[in-house]
Amino acid sequence: MFYSISTARTTTTATTATTPATNLEWRKGKVSPIVSGIRARLRLKPMSFNIVRDGDGLPRILLTEPSGSSVEVLLYGGQVVSWKNERKEELLFMSSKAIWKPPKAIRGGIPVCFPQFGNLGSLEQHGFARNRLWSVDNDPSPLPPAKNQSSVDLILKSTEEDLKIWPRSFELRLRVSLHAGKLILIPRVRNTDNKGFSFTFALRNYFSVSDISEVRVEGLETLDYLDNLQKRERFTEQADAITFDVEMDRVYLSTPTKIAIIDHEKKRTFVLRKDGMQDAAVWNPWDKRAKALPDLGDEDYKTMLCVDSAAVETPIFLKPFEEWKGYQELSTVSSSYCSGQLDPRKVLYGCQ
Repeated sequence: MFYSISTARTTTTATTATTPATNLEWRKGKVSPIVSGIRARLRLKPMSFNIVRDGDGLPRILLTEPSGSSVEVLLYGGQVVSWKNERKEELLFMSSKAIWKPPKAIRGGIPVCFPQFGNLGSLEQHGFARNRLWSVDNDPSPLPPAKNQSSVDLILKSTEEDLKIWPRSFELRLRVSLHAGKLILIPRVRNTDNKGFSFTFALRNYFSVSDISEVRVEGLETLDYLDNLQKRERFTEQADAITFDVEMDRVYLSTPTKIAIIDHEKKRTFVLRKDGMQDAAVWNPWDKRAKALPDLGDEDYKTMLCVDSAAVETPIFLKPFEEWKGYQELSTVSSSYCSGQLDPRKVLYGCQ
């Protein structure tokens, strides 16, 4: 197995500080229950990051780094909703019809799928972590605390409501770290129950692309995949790269640690590096499916592509007090043309 498991008996502690209520109040002078919950989750030590509050009432944690890139993370869902490079170009897709009101999930950015990926179980699609309120984690042990404006640690603990639909006690943590040209996410799941449990997991990466018909994914050739459009039947990839001209919904199995998403028109390549998540889901709804999704614009499919770091085929099993840790690193490189096509070897093997 690629993922790491550790055993520890730890207790998470938090310190408190107040956040001015006036910053979270609505125009009519009232504070909604969802915002009140968010405010409670912001009670922590003096913050080294910035909080941005937009009209949707969902505070965003703003991470920055010296070269000028930025990331925005919601406490709602523990979800990255924006990643901009040093030229202020948005690198992640966000639906033009995204619903920003709980309890709906937000279509775009990087949702966290836990404890279930897709509809592979009895829970709602992609599990419940993406529509729960997370908290800032003051004790991310054994990781050292984040002490700068480019990292934040978040935590989601099982509640009584969660235990009714998934009777397993857990702590789900996520570290988001921004570097020049690079975004790193470190998810961790700790079993705080007195019995073992299994789960599936994914970081659903909505990449912003110029034109889906001009995009190719390399690194998944010759691999087996489950086709969700054909009742999860198993096939083997025959193409030397994945291209898009129809709807695609697949889970590639036992994938390499590096995958390239090449955008010909922008001459830009996303490089996805991962560990602890052996599968990779690839999804684009194309035109008919896009029109059937109420939170996706009819033409949005043309400028988006999901390539996910996932653990799907073999669920992760944790004994009591064990912890699983994953790793995902997203970066961008300029793509060069060679005889009219991009050089895949430079992308997959030449980028360190």
